[in-house]
Amino acid sequence: MSLEADTIVDRRRLRRKLTLWRTIAILLAVVAIVGGAYAFYGRALGVGGAAGTIARIEIQGLIRNDSERVEALERLGRSSAKAVIVHIDSPGGTTAGSEQLHDALRRLAAQKPTVVVVDGLAASGGYIAAMASDHIIAQSTSLVGSIGVLFQYPNFSDLLKTIGVKVEEIKSSPLKAAPNGFEPTSPEARDAIDQIVKDSYAWFKDMVARRRHLDGEALDRVSDGRVFTGRQGIENKLVDELGDEKTAIAWLAREKGVDSKTPVRDWPLKDRLSDFSFLHLAAAGALDAVGLKSLARHFAAAGAGQAIDGLNLDGLLALWHPSATN
Repeated sequence: MSLEADTIVDRRRLRRKLTLWRTIAILLAVVAIVGGAYAFYGRALGVGGAAGTIARIEIQGLIRNDSERVEALERLGRSSAKAVIVHIDSPGGTTAGSEQLHDALRRLAAQKPTVVVVDGLAASGGYIAAMASDHIIAQSTSLVGSIGVLFQYPNFSDLLKTIGVKVEEIKSSPLKAAPNGFEPTSPEARDAIDQIVKDSYAWFKDMVARRRHLDGEALDRVSDGRVFTGRQGIENKLVDELGDEKTAIAWLAREKGVDSKTPVRDWPLKDRLSDFSFLHLAAAGALDAVGLKSLARHFAAAGAGQAIDGLNLDGLLALWHPSATN
């Protein structure tokens, strides 16, 4: 009996040791993944990797307020990079987000020679970002412009009336939370929104006048909301040159004295390791392996949530898409 008891005790000790070493191995693997990611992305973020290079940054998709992007651009301004090439492929986004990005890029351009390359689309808020540079390059078939703003909201009043639903409310004044989509828009509410749109449009148009040196008929011609190809952009002074990144490097060499042989390196505008979905998955796997299933589900959900967060847009829009006029 004592021999069997000793055997059981030894087995339990061995099982505990195996669990401990498995846990340590999983934690080391996560640390290795984190360290590798930091080593790879840290160089691009200026941890010793920007010296003597041309930094390449990318503005893609919908634009909204992003303080982390502003901080990344400020770090780039303080780095030893010789110049910056900004690649833009964006239909725009919120006017506030586009203004924030424009201002951040203007501060960067005051510190580093900066040139914009329109890869496919720089419309509305995307063009606001492009105007932060003193030189805009686009491909012949790229689309630029869409100078204007949009305030768009659904109205369900007829649908609610059909299904017999009435939304009641008590508010401090007639224009509070108007328009709300649950009732026909009053003339006063429509006028208030119209004033907002016109004021923002005047701000956008004034920016085009100042940054692109346009006025009168030339300014009116490009400010009716339409988009232009890169070739048309040259004719209308919305674009300075046709080409791609090689054209940008040649311009930096010709106008700013940057050696054309200077290597170009990516400078990501997202630097938090928690933003990388594979790290969420690795952490979730490690936590699940040691029995912390609820925490593992939290990490996995966090990684998925970040992927869809960018789909939400609130506020006044400077946004272009083929199915809407803006």
